[in-house]
Formats: sequence, structure tokens, C-alpha cells
Amino acid sequence: MHRLIPVAFAAFASLISPAAAQSPVVVELFTSQGCSSCPPADKLMHELAKRDDVIALALHVDYWDYIGWKDEFADPAYAKRQRAYAVEAGRRSVYTPQMIINGQTDIVGARPMELSRLIMEYAEKSTPVSLEVTRDGESVQIVAQSSASNGPLVVQMLRYTPERTARITRGENAGHTISYANVTEDWKILQEWDGITDLSIKADAPGEKPLVVMVQKGLSGPILAAAQLR
Repeated sequence: MHRLIPVAFAAFASLISPAAAQSPVVVELFTSQGCSSCPPADKLMHELAKRDDVIALALHVDYWDYIGWKDEFADPAYAKRQRAYAVEAGRRSVYTPQMIINGQTDIVGARPMELSRLIMEYAEKSTPVSLEVTRDGESVQIVAQSSASNGPLVVQMLRYTPERTARITRGENAGHTISYANVTEDWKILQEWDGITDLSIKADAPGEKPLVVMVQKGLSGPILAAAQLR
């Protein structure tokens, strides 16, 4: 079932030239355990998660919990992020499964051919921002440069679990056990960046869970650079 809901109601740096920087393509999947049309998109994420040129992130939303199953991976902040994307693009609704590619293009989540084409298109584009992220004990060092004034930019960091499994006993997917890839958690804004001065910051990152750092224009604009530590 393809679900729609109104937005109102869902209320290196020195080694490469920034102008020629390349960045993995970020694919955000907005999904829900309570959505019967989501499993094909969830399955596709397992394939995306294996790729080095793609950063695949599963963001579980909570607005389908009322139909009989509470998504244990959901965070209201992800539904808020999805609505912000909709407002930015002039869309009047959000839906699951929805994929947002590099913060700019949205598609229905289970269209592999269209997704493959978009990933290829974005992978061929250079970005004005170079980004390097390295581990330093229980923290990470983040260094970035920009060849143009793109501010205000937002530097964000998140953690994820590579695979989580849920046995669903109620709702539209009742009776199914579904495996989810790159389930996102602990999403935080580190700071704003003017995109003019060089960026060098350190952020706490205890434990061994993989992490992603993204530089985005605002909170719902284009993702200009991203880096992943697995």
C-alpha cells in the first residue's frame, strides 16, 4: 500500500581541490514497520549498504504507529525531517517508502532502476566541499573546505546499526519477520558552518557503531558532502 499523509497533519582537504571533490551519494529511506508497501524498499537497502559509493540510511517514521503496530526503531525527528524536505520541495504530502537522494530528489523507495539512474547522475557530479573524517579514540576529527561560499551549512553526525530484525505481530505486516539495513539513530547537529573558513572540529563518538558525517545546506537542502566510518 502506497501511503500518503498531508504535511500539515504530519505537522583531505589539503590533498585535493575542493572544486573537484567527490562524495558518496546519500540515500535516505523513510520507512515504517507498519507500512505494507515498505518491505521491498527495506530489502533494497541491504544492497545499497554494501556499496562504497553510496551512504544508505534507513529513517523509521512514527506516523503509521496508530494502525496497530508501533515501530520500535522510529523517531519523531525523522518524520520532522521528511516533512521539512516536503516543504522545501513544495510537496503537500509525505509518504512511505520514500527515498531522498542527496537531499534533493525524491522517489518511491522500491524503484531500483530509477534509483540506480539517480545514483549514477549524482555520483558524476563534483561538489564544492571536501570532507575528511577520521577516528581519534572515542571521538572523530572532522575537516572540511569549500571552494565557494555556500553557507549557512549544517554539519551533522549520526550513528547507525548495520542490521536490525523485527518480528511484527500486529498491523499490516503482521506475521512477518523483517530485516532492516543501516537503521539510523543518534542524529545530531554538530554546528553551523559559513562555508568560507576552513572547518576543523572534534566530536564525541564513543563505541564502535558506524557513523556518518554530512554537510548540508540548511536542514533540508542539498547534501554537499558526506563521509562514512564503518
